[in-house]
Amino acid sequence: MRSMQHVRSPDGTDIAYERRGHGPPLVMVHGSSLDHARWGPSVVHLVEHFTLLMMDRRGRGASGDAPVYSIEREFEDVAAVVDSVGQPVHLLGHSYGAVCAMESARLTSGIDKLVLYEPPFSLGDPGPLFGADMPERLEDLLRRGERDALVEIFLREVVGVTDEELKTLRRSSSWRVRVQAAHTLPREVRMAETYQFDPRGFAKVRTPTLLLLGTESPRLMHDSTMAVHAALQNSRVELLPGQGHAAMTSDPEMFLAKVLAFLEGET
Repeated sequence: MRSMQHVRSPDGTDIAYERRGHGPPLVMVHGSSLDHARWGPSVVHLVEHFTLLMMDRRGRGASGDAPVYSIEREFEDVAAVVDSVGQPVHLLGHSYGAVCAMESARLTSGIDKLVLYEPPFSLGDPGPLFGADMPERLEDLLRRGERDALVEIFLREVVGVTDEELKTLRRSSSWRVRVQAAHTLPREVRMAETYQFDPRGFAKVRTPTLLLLGTESPRLMHDSTMAVHAALQNSRVELLPGQGHAAMTSDPEMFLAKVLAFLEGET
């Protein structure tokens, strides 16, 4: 059985999530340009092991939004969903959603185990990660109503998808969702360039953590993942051979094997 449920974030924003399955609760936080359905074929198998709580991050799907965006509010959104369960949960975050999941571990004691798939951020001074004017280019396309072109540029120049991968994505049912969420992309690109990871802030986080890293992912993903590993007291890194930033789609069996071994095994 599946149902959409809602919690209220501290700033009053309504956050929706799809609840599905039975078993220990697993909160899932998707990355940029999609909604809670991002997890694709992995859901069919995860639901056999867990009660899934698949969030729609603010600004997309059934969730609300706020007039002014701040990534810190997204940390609170994740913590609000975790705390609403009333028992310890596992927490899985991908990409931008992994940053939100990681930071939520500082706000709630309700996380039993944490899985982070390539949280992206710069390790240097704030500044352009994806070209000097990427946020402005995306914002200009949004103002002109060219949402389809906005998504394509984001996928090509920020995510780094190939021409063939882009053709496949355009044919998929997720393309409509990506276009609908296009307004969230400029703000997330800008936030990725200004967010500052502070390892000192995680000194007290003892949550057992699995960090997933594709061997074919960009250097940015490697460096930020390893920085999180160095900062956390109880973490390990598992490589995804031959995979990039979306193994839950490109090789769901490998993705599931890593996640299930960690969540169901001893730490």
